[in-house]
Parts: sequence; C-alpha cells; structure tokens
Amino acid sequence: MQRVTRAEVRVDGAIAGRIDAGLLVLLGATHADGEREVEWLAGKLATLRVFADEAGRMNRSLLDTGGAALVVPQFTLYGDARQGRRPEFTAAARPEVAEPLFERVCERLAAAGVPVARGVFRAHMEVSLVNDGPVTLWIETPPAGAA
Repeated sequence: MQRVTRAEVRVDGAIAGRIDAGLLVLLGATHADGEREVEWLAGKLATLRVFADEAGRMNRSLLDTGGAALVVPQFTLYGDARQGRRPEFTAAARPEVAEPLFERVCERLAAAGVPVARGVFRAHMEVSLVNDGPVTLWIETPPAGAA
C-alpha cells in the first residue's frame, strides 16, 4: 500500500476508480488466503496510522482522516523471479479464488466506513498516483494462529 495525495486507475482510457488523499492498495492473493485474511487486512488498512497528526507524526488512520482507498487487484505481487528470466505466478491464487477475496476486502473496508474505489479484476489497468512522503508499506497477513 502507498499513502497518496491522489490516485486513479484507467481501463481502456476510461477512469475506473479515483481517490484524493488516502491509500492506494495493490492487492494480491495467494492459495491459503480466505475470510480470516480478508477481515484482518481490511481492519489493518482502515486503522493503520500512516497519516500525520497535528505534530506531524504518523498517528492517524484512514478512518481518522476521512481518507479513501483505491484497491487494485494485482496478482503479479506473488510473482517469483528468483530463477530464470521470466517470473512464475504459481503462488498467486487462481482468478476464481482471488476475485471474491478482492471484492470482500473492498466490501469490508466500505463497511468499516472507508470510501472505496476499485481497479478492475482481469483488466489491463493504467495506475497513476502521487505518493505522499513517500510512504509505501508491504503488508502481509500473519500466519494462522499468530496474533
């Protein structure tokens, strides 16, 4: 995820999703992901304190600031390029598994009170953003049984 002052995603030249200040979330799913990961991630994104308070410290969340989230499906996050010259994507969840997870993360964020814009699953997208800071974090759900 990246803290942004604005971001948008276009498909075939048309704007599919756009936000002002908030978080651009590039969302990948793997085979083991399910409802537990959806709940954890949506809660984390809504409440992660990465926005400045009055003292300039990262102490405010999307919910505190009224910021929005632009959630973009991105299976390539699970690409493995350690061997050879072409990445393999065997760790990425199949589209029929990943798409419902993507939708549920968006729904849970919205239910928490975060305005949500979306990229388009299985589409070629052009993503534009102005990274604020820059602040970029890799967020991965904890293994089952971890806090």
